[in-house]
Amino acid sequence: MDKMYLALFYGFRTLVRWVPFEVLKPLLHVLADGVRWVNKKHRRIIRINLDLAYGESMDEAEKERILKACYRNLALNGADFIRNQNSTKEEILSKVTFVNEGVLNEALAQGRILVFQTAHYGNWELVPLALAAKYGPLSGVGRPLDSRAMNEIVRSNREQLDIELIDKRGAMRPMLKAAKAGRNLGLLVDQSTGSKTGVLVDFFGKKVRHTPAASIIARRVNGLIVPVFMTTVDHQHFTLTFYPSIEVAKTEDMEKDILEATQAQACVTEEAIRAKPDEWFWFHKRWKGEHAHAYM
Repeated sequence: MDKMYLALFYGFRTLVRWVPFEVLKPLLHVLADGVRWVNKKHRRIIRINLDLAYGESMDEAEKERILKACYRNLALNGADFIRNQNSTKEEILSKVTFVNEGVLNEALAQGRILVFQTAHYGNWELVPLALAAKYGPLSGVGRPLDSRAMNEIVRSNREQLDIELIDKRGAMRPMLKAAKAGRNLGLLVDQSTGSKTGVLVDFFGKKVRHTPAASIIARRVNGLIVPVFMTTVDHQHFTLTFYPSIEVAKTEDMEKDILEATQAQACVTEEAIRAKPDEWFWFHKRWKGEHAHAYM
């Protein structure tokens, strides 16, 4: 399987590097539309997710538009991932506009560790590169890919610009070590978790399991959670928006403190998705924990 993945990757990389973007973009749209047509499994998951999130408040035409955009965005994000390989700070910063930087400057002024919370939204692979390019060393948490060969390629791209990648399994100790060394942290917090690792929060009006990892680590290191999301209109220029920071309380009721901060993260993630729903990764069974019947 590794050989097949590598062949596809290098073929795609050649296409991205040699075809002008004005030709590449419509070509990737056609490719994404073809994958969407044959990929019945994920088409179904996306529609179920949209129905769970919006119900009848969103019409069928809009749901179909979002579904189509999901595949196209994924293809274009993949192209940008390749363009970002071996990039300099200047190259990364030249295509990113930072919005609401006052939020971050206020947080930085406190001299505390920042825990950047984001989601599989927009060009999420560009988020840590942009943050590290402008604000310095960053340690992010992620899950290794199943393909060892592809994981090495992805890892090398994710660890540019003094970014440290921490394995999701057993991440707490390395995160504490990174924070002690003065490194800011980054986590993707939008996917479903198991009942033992997640806490119940409200998300699009329904109960879901949400990782409390950002809340726990921020409380442990007296850090601030800073939500940040990346969007784009043309897949050449990107906007990184900072949302108001989330303070994790430190009362005698630790479980309540963690739950409240985690609910705040779910709320801001929902806010970002509702603002531009076509950029979220709707492929994932986000509601499977408490609404498994919907996917049957």
